[in-house]
Amino acid sequence: MIVITGPTGNIGRHLLPLLLESAPAAGEELRVVVRDPARLPDAVREHVEVVIGSHGDAGTVDRAFEGANAVFWLVPPDASLSPEDAYCGFTRPAAKALAAHGVGHVVGVSALGRGTPVADRAGLVTASLAMDDLIAGTGVAYRALANPSFFENLLEEADSIREKGVFTDTVDADRKTPLVAVADIAAVAAGLLLDRSWSGTDGVPVLGPQDLSPNDLARVMTKQFGRPVRYERQTLDDLHTTLVGYGLNETFVRGIVDMKRAKDDGLDTGVARTPDTASPSTFEQWCARTLRPAVLS
Repeated sequence: MIVITGPTGNIGRHLLPLLLESAPAAGEELRVVVRDPARLPDAVREHVEVVIGSHGDAGTVDRAFEGANAVFWLVPPDASLSPEDAYCGFTRPAAKALAAHGVGHVVGVSALGRGTPVADRAGLVTASLAMDDLIAGTGVAYRALANPSFFENLLEEADSIREKGVFTDTVDADRKTPLVAVADIAAVAAGLLLDRSWSGTDGVPVLGPQDLSPNDLARVMTKQFGRPVRYERQTLDDLHTTLVGYGLNETFVRGIVDMKRAKDDGLDTGVARTPDTASPSTFEQWCARTLRPAVLS
């Protein structure tokens, strides 16, 4: 039995079809934890067991992990909490349930940065790494998917790109860093969940095929959209003011700002890209498939 949390989110909606395609041949049953089962496609609900509730709730994870061999663990973003509560606080009931039910393997969504000089002051990433330690401390075999920023973050900029030809971030315009498509993360997760010949605790970097700067992204988008697109760098103070203005928890906002600062200080560049850490989807491919329709719709 494989349990999937966050099955309707950015990564989960790519992961679930991969598991549905391959799990039956491997003799695996699937169970999903979801607040609203109506968000699952009809074809999915017919082939999975559904546990309704939040996977941050002790009763829900106790039901979900009973008889489970493996769990895909993803913490949903909750900007009403502090980073520690959003990651470790949310995960503590699951950690207890993993140990209580003797779950053997867990694959979790985490972040790059462990071992870098800025890892202990990287806001949300620091909290994510602490979550990894919490899960590993239960004694399960654990693989933390160590991810950089996602291509999909640019979807939040679709309106600005369409209307102004501008996207923003806080990093230097020429700083090249790894970026990844969520579909590639899902593919790595599926492989680990279906082939559980691994043991112990480790991180699994998923780095995309190449490092890219904001100016590189702008050049690709300009070509793809047939119109100029440029990058504007936002100050960390302006980011803080904007996010607080949206009503986000002040401590969570500070976690975002600290993460952004750490990324500009090299948080995501501590792992070398190799055939094992590279993933296949290029920004050009993702842009044509996903961002271009969103911008030009």
